Amino acid sequence: MRLRRLVVAASLLGCVQRPSTPPAHALIVFEAASLKDAFAKLGKRLEADNPGVEVIANAAGSQELRTQIEHGAVADLIASADRRHMDAVANQGLVVSPSLFACNEPVLVVRAALAPAIETFADLPRAERIVIGTPEVPIGAYTLQILQKAGAILGGEFPKRVVAKVASRELNVRQVLAKVVLGEADAGIVYRSDAIAAAGKVAVVAIPPEMNVVAEYPIAALKAAPHPDLARRFIELVKSPDGAAALREAGFSACPTH
Repeated sequence: MRLRRLVVAASLLGCVQRPSTPPAHALIVFEAASLKDAFAKLGKRLEADNPGVEVIANAAGSQELRTQIEHGAVADLIASADRRHMDAVANQGLVVSPSLFACNEPVLVVRAALAPAIETFADLPRAERIVIGTPEVPIGAYTLQILQKAGAILGGEFPKRVVAKVASRELNVRQVLAKVVLGEADAGIVYRSDAIAAAGKVAVVAIPPEMNVVAEYPIAALKAAPHPDLARRFIELVKSPDGAAALREAGFSACPTH
């Protein structure tokens, strides 16, 4: 049975430790943490369609993936949860032809016991312990944009009241979700795909469209990809009807047309 292993950071610089002679048909996928479940299914599909291929996933915050690549980590492709970190590696000439493949919607997740007290996004300041992403991680940057937009509608004190209740800032969206699921925080802002992954463990509160943002997900092969043909096949699979269906099932959506 093929194993889909997690590539771990090997140093404080975030470089990836790999054997000096990697498997001949190992596709190394650097993926935003929120893509973990959807890409696991697509990775198995690629393995099934390409006997002998093994998909090795490194799921982390997009800023961590970017740092690892900038410091020489070996990978075949990267899928980010925002344009900012993809643009950064693109501007350094490290990736080839980035393109959007999906979008996502931030939502508020609430500890189940507090659901009656926090029924709308405007109720968020009622939470005593709020967890959000750091400003460097996409969900953290999106959260700051949401709070700014909410302040223009709910009043300038709203963002201040929320920030005053922030108990921790996490390095990826799955860490935000875990704090709420485990009861270590009362509420947090994650993607709808993460909320679906935690169905039954948290209450989900929609963020009004006029306060929300659209999270955009670009994907690209690395210029130095050890297996550019496999990277191309995986990207084609992600953007295919089957890939779009897997992403929809996981809670992602097609990006709005402009």
